[in-house]
Amino acid sequence: MPGGRLTQQERQQISLGLADGLAYAEIARRLDRPTSTVTREVMRNGGPTGYRADLAQRATQRRAHRRKQSSPRGVEAAPQPHGRDAEAVREYSERLTTVFMTSGLPKMMARVLGCLYTTDAGSLTASELAQRLQVSPASVSKAITFLEGLDLVRRERAEGRRDRYVVDDDLWYQAMVRSAEANDEFIKAALEGNAVLGTGTPAAARLENAARFLDFVGEQMKRATEQAREVLYTRPPSDDDA
Repeated sequence: MPGGRLTQQERQQISLGLADGLAYAEIARRLDRPTSTVTREVMRNGGPTGYRADLAQRATQRRAHRRKQSSPRGVEAAPQPHGRDAEAVREYSERLTTVFMTSGLPKMMARVLGCLYTTDAGSLTASELAQRLQVSPASVSKAITFLEGLDLVRRERAEGRRDRYVVDDDLWYQAMVRSAEANDEFIKAALEGNAVLGTGTPAAARLENAARFLDFVGEQMKRATEQAREVLYTRPPSDDDA
């Protein structure tokens, strides 16, 4: 399986595959590349509807140039805690960002969230995020506002007048609760369709079946969420505990 960066020819094949409606896995198979490589390439360069091979190639060259400028020869990357490999951490952060993007987050919001999740503290200031991501403070501010609106991060007052932006364990619990509540709203609206569309009609039956399905799944999800909440606060064993 080939490694290294995608070539311009491979990017053109990706573009053609997207135009033909091929899945990422099929495009990756034809290129003999991991599916994650194709997914990351597309999502960071306009998404499936906006991807263009020539623009993606130029964007990659610009990123490589910026990395070369920010890391001059002979200067080593800042040491990572716990003996981590800096390059491996960077690649993993990119993969996590791709996962967030495929779930629907815009690129910058996904990068900020990925950056927060890969810090041991689970929190950073706006200036720390801007420095780590090599972006402007305005870009970070916009991303944080978006993520706060989705309750994916929360704000804490730090020393002085600075805020810290936090991802903590309870956010996953809250997200599951909100998902269940959103289902409840759809269930109510779907059941109202009987009066409007006529009980027993195909349209009303379709909505009622969807409501029954979501009601059943939602109850199971709520119960499981409450039962599993303590898992979020369980500290996994480390090598030091052995």
